[in-house]
Amino acid sequence: MSKRDFYEILGVPKNASDEEIKKAYRKLAMKHHPDRNQGDAAKPAEEKFKEAKEAYEMLSDPQKRAAYDQYGHAGVDPNMRGPGGAGAEGFGGFAEAFGDIFGDMFGQQGGRGRGAGGRQVYRGSDLSYAMEITLEEAARGKDAQIRIPSWDTCDTCHGSGAKPGTSAKTCGTCQGAGTVQMRQGFFSVQQTCPHCRGTGKIIPEPCTTCHGQGKLKKQKTLEVKIPAGIDDGMRIRSTGNGEPGTNGGPPGDLYIEIRLKKHDIFERDGDDLHCQVPVSFITAALGGEIEVPTLAGKAAIDIPEGTQAGKQFRLRGKGIKGVRASYPGDLYCHIAVETPVKLTEHQRKLLRELEDSLKKGGARHSPSGESWTDRLKNFFS
Repeated sequence: MSKRDFYEILGVPKNASDEEIKKAYRKLAMKHHPDRNQGDAAKPAEEKFKEAKEAYEMLSDPQKRAAYDQYGHAGVDPNMRGPGGAGAEGFGGFAEAFGDIFGDMFGQQGGRGRGAGGRQVYRGSDLSYAMEITLEEAARGKDAQIRIPSWDTCDTCHGSGAKPGTSAKTCGTCQGAGTVQMRQGFFSVQQTCPHCRGTGKIIPEPCTTCHGQGKLKKQKTLEVKIPAGIDDGMRIRSTGNGEPGTNGGPPGDLYIEIRLKKHDIFERDGDDLHCQVPVSFITAALGGEIEVPTLAGKAAIDIPEGTQAGKQFRLRGKGIKGVRASYPGDLYCHIAVETPVKLTEHQRKLLRELEDSLKKGGARHSPSGESWTDRLKNFFS
């Protein structure tokens, strides 16, 4: 009797994604599981369950799926299953498909795959590094050097983790597979071997230098290029400079998080800059040219007579050109009118004369005086 098409068994098209294949298998596995079908329906259900399991095992493996798509059943050998495949109870694919649901229950973790001999392969953890830079460095970019941890192969044991003259042994609990099967109700779930922790090996006499790790933690210098326009909170990813993987797994990544130091003059808002510019009340009243700071040096702006405190002036293109921006932001100068202090008697006399003169001129000398008086009247009425 010829075998049915694996895609037909799972009820998915040939261009189905891995997630669609997994969902289809879950549905069939729940429906036809032997523990959920008793009596006369047990035998047909068991056959359908095995059929669905075989289809899933083939289509969930990228290499087997590619061979099946090209050559059909002749391109795959159903007997070629590693220790973590069909397993002693025949639920390897079932545990894999339901692992993300019950992983927390049985201690499984993400970021893993399967290496040679069925051992669990784990990706290394990511590392985070906080780098503090000035506003000027953020605007122009810079090349920096940082010290980060690195893991080198132990010279004593040459990476084996075993004491010189000894060797690691195959784990007797998982027989070198790195995983064991656990039953929970009608589920049989695969989990990392608690004895060897997924390595598939036991080291009776660990290396005294690396304590059985096979690698030593050291420090290395890493060159980092900070792009111009980077902002506070942005992260730079350095691929492969995280912690090493387990059982041949890929290393994690290093994320450099940028922190901007507080600037004495400027405040950054996206690509724009803001600054407070102190102006004497004489200049504010009479107008004139004042100097203002920019990241590129000094600039001059003309302020009109009668400029009030809080008035802002915009200098186009004097901000920061962001990492993804095509043109720089603007600089906003906020006028802060200064009140003179430590006056002499002569200066006090002059100011009183000025005040009397302004009062005689009425509301035309006070742009907000009349509206303020009206608001007071309405408040107390």
